[in-house]
Amino acid sequence: MAETKDAIKLVADNRKALHDYFILERLEAGLVLTGTEIKSAREGKVQLRDSYADIENGEAWVMNVHISPYSHGNVWNHEPTKKRKLLLHKQEIRKLIGKTREKGLTLIPLKMYLKNGRLKCELGVAKGKKAYDKRATETAKSQEREARQMMNARNYRNRMD
Repeated sequence: MAETKDAIKLVADNRKALHDYFILERLEAGLVLTGTEIKSAREGKVQLRDSYADIENGEAWVMNVHISPYSHGNVWNHEPTKKRKLLLHKQEIRKLIGKTREKGLTLIPLKMYLKNGRLKCELGVAKGKKAYDKRATETAKSQEREARQMMNARNYRNRMD
């Protein structure tokens, strides 16, 4: 039987989280959604800025994820920023409880994507960056960008000769 590659379509990306946190570990979780929520997510109307995940009573929840109301929804349309349940195994939840009890670690949604027709959320176990860490990261990125530009310019000149 032919092996099919996972069909993945990126719905939302949390770039601010990568700027504000060190990502120590990543894991994938499913979401419990209503019909209008998944329809709106398929249209790409999801925003992850300022969102976070928490564990309450042995269940994982994601908070402050803004899924816009579905344009063709009716009176039973969903609330945009309600808390949504994450689907994880109990063993994964126990492991996350242990990590979030450590000083300064938190759970941050990094991406939301459709994988084989189901909405998945990539969670990151994160530690907050200080201002000097952010500056060091920006400096390293700019130095890498400049080096890449110099190499491209040099390669271009060598091809022209």
